[in-house]
Parts: sequence; structure tokens; C-alpha cells
Amino acid sequence: MAETVTIIDNRAGTSVEVPIENGTISASAIRQLDPSLFVYDPAYLSTAACSSTITYLDGDEGILRYRGYPIEQLAEESTFLEVAYLLLHGDLPTGDELTEWRRDVTYHTFVHEKVKEFMKGFHFDAHPMGMLVSTVAALSTFYPDAKDIDDPANRQRQITRLIAKMPTLAAFAHRYSAGQPFVYPDNSLDYCSNFLSMMWKIAEPRFDANPTLARALDVLFILHADHEQNCSTTAMRVVASSRADPYSSVAAASAALYGPLHGGANEAVVRMLGRIGSPSEIPAFIGGVKDGNERLMGFGHRVYKSYDPRAAIIKRTAHEVFEITGPNPLLDIALELEKIALEDEYFVSRKLYPNVDFYSGLIYQAIGFPMDMFPVLFAIPRTAGWLAHWVELLADPEQKISRPRQRYDGVGERKYVPIADRS
Repeated sequence: MAETVTIIDNRAGTSVEVPIENGTISASAIRQLDPSLFVYDPAYLSTAACSSTITYLDGDEGILRYRGYPIEQLAEESTFLEVAYLLLHGDLPTGDELTEWRRDVTYHTFVHEKVKEFMKGFHFDAHPMGMLVSTVAALSTFYPDAKDIDDPANRQRQITRLIAKMPTLAAFAHRYSAGQPFVYPDNSLDYCSNFLSMMWKIAEPRFDANPTLARALDVLFILHADHEQNCSTTAMRVVASSRADPYSSVAAASAALYGPLHGGANEAVVRMLGRIGSPSEIPAFIGGVKDGNERLMGFGHRVYKSYDPRAAIIKRTAHEVFEITGPNPLLDIALELEKIALEDEYFVSRKLYPNVDFYSGLIYQAIGFPMDMFPVLFAIPRTAGWLAHWVELLADPEQKISRPRQRYDGVGERKYVPIADRS
């Protein structure tokens, strides 16, 4: 028996039977009953706006897969560039394909000298994420050929450029905000080591990052590479639906990530842990959360109703990092806070479990990144996911320019009143 839902319009006594396909029903069925009816769904909490084959997420079971591969296996066995290839092409690369992909990305790490001049136009204390958003958008003027989005070879060229140049732009944004000279890419290094070199190199001929720290960053990049239809990915798809070039679309997605509710969550966790101060103060803080006077940052998620699988991986990575960088008292507070919260019925009954942001900020801080770089570090790997969705949208015949409807709750028609007669 086919799975269906019957929708009845009690006003007219009419009904429509709608098939259930992969857990969804077509919203157009509502309009079969009445063309003037629309679904009201603020923030799209119950709306699937696209069909995708990129990321599978089961929040109840704590499952995250890229193209079918469990995130745990990718974080353990893979590298970020390999995962980026997987997201963009649908399959893990062969040895030859990975070699060519790495070579292509490495070739495009440098930016035009005028890009440096553009970045120097910002105020000396400009936020690195604001600089990144603006500079990525400006790249569309450096590569006007990017507007030819119907040419697959041209699309791939822009994708490679963006994956390659995002770490360079990110490091330049930090160096400028810190009052330090820009450091060019060292293409003898791997993707994350090269980024760390551009961040921290001073005068030494070659900057060799600690391999444990470089690997930790690579794992974090894998975990942040995609996460289904979140705020920034939705922004990417909406802008891309107008046939905008990929640089403008990625800039729009980055701007969404700049918001504190999206890309700023791990910074909020670090600030919360610092405010708690010591493990002995955790019971008082927990009490404040229950009374509504405090917020438990890094717990709970719009999608996950169990332990975020990325959080477990990051927790292990944090221990590896702190063995290199030395102990961090905030980690002790985080571990104790997690232990208490996971045993407290108040949080368990509300399905509030640690998410990816709970430990990631501590790792970034331990490696040496200032907190204003946290959203930038999110944008670098997420660019791969955004571009995968960009390619998928362009190939989807069901996708049109995004144009949601609204429910008008304003006043009715009014007559214009001359300014002298207005009260």
C-alpha cells in the first residue's frame, strides 16, 4: 500500500491525497485545494527547499555522513582536501585524481597583488571576517569569467580557485588586523600546514607547523566542511538561484556565517567557560541556567537531539592538542560541565547534548588563533560544502530562482494624506 497523506479543506469539503516521498510531501498539494493557500513556516523549520545527495543527517540517531561515508571514518582516515573532492565530485578520489586535485589547488593559492592592496584599504582594526566577506565578493571582479556558470570546465576552475585562496585570504585578514606583513603561500607544504605558515611565519626561511596541530586543524576542517541546509548553505543556494557567480554566492554564505548565532557559537562557549572560572563554580552556573539567568552555550542543536557525532571527535582531538600545547584550565571546566550536564535530568529530558562548538573553540585557542578568527576558520572548510551545493543547484531542473511567499498581516488600503493634514 502506497504511503500517502490526505489533506481535507473543511471549508469546501474537498480533499487531496498526497504521496509521501522520502519523508516529504509536496507543498504544491495545498494549492490543489485552493490556489490562494500557502504554508506558513517561519525559519523553514518544517520545509525541505531542495533535494540533495551531498550530506545525510539524522539528528535523532546522531548520524552525519558525507556522500554516504560516516563522518567518524572520514575524520579518522581522510584529509580535508580528499573530503572536499568527495563533496564536490560525489566519490572519494583515486590516487591519481587526488594528486591532480592537490596540484591544482596548490597552483591557485596565490592571489593577485591588487587583492592585497584592496585588503589594505580596510581600517587597521577591521574584523577579519568582515574583511574575508568583502574580499571574496571582490574576487568576482578579478575573475569576470566566473559569470559563465554554464561551462563545467569554467565552474571547476572557479571552485579550485576558491578552495585554494580561502586560506590565503583568511591568513592575510589576520595578519592585517594584527599589524603584521602578509606571508605568501609556501606550496611545498600541505593545505593546513601552508595556512599555519601564512598565519604565524615571522622571519624564518620555512615555517614547519607541529604535525599534531596541523592534523587537528585538518580534522576540524573535515568536520566543518558541510552540514546540510544550515543558514549559510541556504544563503548560498538562494543567491546562487539568481545565477550569481560563485564568488558572490560564497560571499553571501560567509556573511550569513558571520552572524553570532551561526559562526560565532564556539566563541560564545569560550567566553562562557572563562566566565565560569573554575570547576567549583559549575553548580552555581547550572543553577543559573535552570533559573533562566544563564545560557549553556555549546549544548543543543536545531537538528541533533542526541550527541553530535562531531563533538565526540573534537573532544578526542582536544586532548591530543593539549598534550602539545600544555594544559588549559578551560578544558577542565568544559569536561566537568559536560559530565554534570549529561547526568542532570533537566538537560537530558530536553535532549541538550554537546555540539561541535563546545570544544572547537578551545582547540583553535590552543593552536593560537584569536577569537575573532573563529568564524573565518569555519568559512575556510565550509567553502567546499557551499560549492558542492552550488553545483548541485545548477544541475537540478526543479530549482528556480528562490522566491518564498509571505503572509501579509498589515493594514488594508488607505488613502494618501497630505503632510499638513497628518496628526
